[in-house]
Amino acid sequence: MENVEKRYRIEEDYLGKEQILEDAYYGIATVRALKLFPPTGEIFDEKFIWSYFMIKKATALLNAELGRLDKSISEAIIKACDEWEELKKWIVVDPLCGGAGTSVNLNINEVIANRATEMLGGKKGEYRVDPYNHVNLHQSTNDTFVTAGKMAVIVRLREVVDGVIRLQEMIQTKEKEYYNVRTIGRTQLMDAVPIMVGQQFGAWADALARDRWRLNKVEERIRSVNLGGTAIGTGVGAPKEYILRIVEVLRQIANVKIAKSENLIDATQNLDTFTEVHGLLKSLAVNLYKIANDIRLLGSGPNTAIGEFKLPAVQVGSSIMPGKVNPIVPEYVMQNALTVFGHDEIVSHACAQGNLQLNQFAPVIVHFTLKSMRLLINSCNALAEYIKLLDVNDEKCKENLEKSTSNLTPLINYFGYETVSEVIRKAGYDISKAIEILAEKEGISKEELMKKLQIEKMTGLGYV
Repeated sequence: MENVEKRYRIEEDYLGKEQILEDAYYGIATVRALKLFPPTGEIFDEKFIWSYFMIKKATALLNAELGRLDKSISEAIIKACDEWEELKKWIVVDPLCGGAGTSVNLNINEVIANRATEMLGGKKGEYRVDPYNHVNLHQSTNDTFVTAGKMAVIVRLREVVDGVIRLQEMIQTKEKEYYNVRTIGRTQLMDAVPIMVGQQFGAWADALARDRWRLNKVEERIRSVNLGGTAIGTGVGAPKEYILRIVEVLRQIANVKIAKSENLIDATQNLDTFTEVHGLLKSLAVNLYKIANDIRLLGSGPNTAIGEFKLPAVQVGSSIMPGKVNPIVPEYVMQNALTVFGHDEIVSHACAQGNLQLNQFAPVIVHFTLKSMRLLINSCNALAEYIKLLDVNDEKCKENLEKSTSNLTPLINYFGYETVSEVIRKAGYDISKAIEILAEKEGISKEELMKKLQIEKMTGLGYV
């Protein structure tokens, strides 16, 4: 294959000149950022990029309406913003960049400016539409970046909640399916008292119901944005009418429920709402980890351990052991949850590290919040599909239940804790022998003792 010679154009700013690939829609500021911030492999969430383009579209629309921007330039910017899906590949600045996201904002400004310039008959780099004076008019990175982040979080929150709902409903289906299957409960991994398999599923569903409620409610706090506040929230460099109206224009364009913050200075420097959102994402990750790990344990063996769940054979389990089935989806979910735990530490510390009128770590805060959301969406959907294929081994449940000496727990109400404990010890923890020994010791028949026990009723509330 012949090597295609790369062609470059030259751009210049007050810092000097740089070579830019001729077909690149980004410009000189982006090239400098690529040199300064080596790629980490992290990429911005697509919804964040979409949100940023919608902000640029809204500002172009309002600035033209206010007579601050030439109509032809405004229309070109708006058309370029509508092509965000084709242009997103040119947003190449790494999410873990310095400068509070300035390089990202400049990257987006340059891409829009070059595409809009083409629409007006110019070539890339000519900047008939200027990245600063036109695309960035009446804006700062400090109000646009955080606003884009909050918009993206709102959109992803809905997807997270939808994932939780789907998983909760699938678990509730299994709750009904296996409600009459009785097994042994376990505390500290040791035999406890009887429980219905459906009750196990029901407890997981209720935990997810709390996540669903919490995540629905937190959207109210993330809606407050600082767009129009420009550099530090005072709105310097922007006309008052623009400041008062820009959020409403953006809300209508993007169809995302945002509201102008009552205190733009507060909303610019304090990013604690991201800490709150991510804390609730961590709570969901905790519950997903617990559910996934419980499924692993209940399906363990299956012949030499608990084995009460028949895990779906969705993949060959081993490259050497034939017929092996592993809990790969629960493990996938648990790994994602662990990653979210780590992201929560990053987000919490980064939110606390803001100084005075700005949090310089907005890029890492926004990026890892959105990344956690994608991991949780994927986890909920994958686990829902996996649980759909999950079966319960009724015979194994019955076998395990009948072996447990914890079934004798209600007898302490008749004979006392010490007596029952001693009998179990003498029987070598064999429940059949323990029942025989206790019946003989107390001078009653085995049948009469079993009437007192009523194992089949032990899963009801208020057992007597």
